[in-house]
Amino acid sequence: MATYASYKKVDGSSIVDGSINEDRISLSSFATWSVQWIYGQPCFCSTGCCCLWTVPSNVRRVYFELWGAGGNGHGACSNGRCQHYAGAGGGYYNAKMIDTVPGCQYTICAAGVFPCLTNECIGCQGCSSYITGFNLSNFCAIGGIGGCANGSWQEACFSDFSCCLGPTSNGGDFGMGNHRGGFHLHSSNCHCQCRGETPTPAPFIGTQVHQSTQECWIRCGCWTVPYGHGGQGGMTAYCGGCCGQGGTGGPGLVKISFL
Repeated sequence: MATYASYKKVDGSSIVDGSINEDRISLSSFATWSVQWIYGQPCFCSTGCCCLWTVPSNVRRVYFELWGAGGNGHGACSNGRCQHYAGAGGGYYNAKMIDTVPGCQYTICAAGVFPCLTNECIGCQGCSSYITGFNLSNFCAIGGIGGCANGSWQEACFSDFSCCLGPTSNGGDFGMGNHRGGFHLHSSNCHCQCRGETPTPAPFIGTQVHQSTQECWIRCGCWTVPYGHGGQGGMTAYCGGCCGQGGTGGPGLVKISFL
């Protein structure tokens, strides 16, 4: 009886030199599958991470995924009345699959955070992550919208989308936008009871942040939040409290999957 070892053998001496080239071999024979992440330090002063990435040998396709930085939290900016608070939004998401060639280089930047804390009623928008290079055009993921503090008796901050984003916007194949977190309002005379808010995370990351206060003159939002997450805001539980700073959002991320 024949065995597996007795057939499907190739004698190298019978192969004519140069007769088997790259065009005659399936690309899957040389496939290299790997994942690489690019990111900066997750601190309130993070500058993110920018680098030059070179396509490894035998790699023909790359899938890039980007997350922008989260928006800054709002400051505690009003005197003499209670405030409505809305949490900052997480960074946007964008993805792109492209053909490439070994040795090709791409400039990759995972967003840093806004370079300062926020004293104003509206937090600063987060910074964008982006990639430039062969087969890419204006490819980026923008940062999240900043948080909102509002001392008006007549209107509140709403959890709205900061801009209209189509699924193929910003040079990608598929993108997702984000929005501010919800807000709370419950007051009795000049005691602004049970202040709270929930900044939103970046899509597909799955992090969670919530902040609240009941008896506090000023609570700054100076704590570090996860990657891509909206920053924490400055809050007060009384009329007249002010000058509380909003924290920066989480820095951006880049994920590279190649084969």
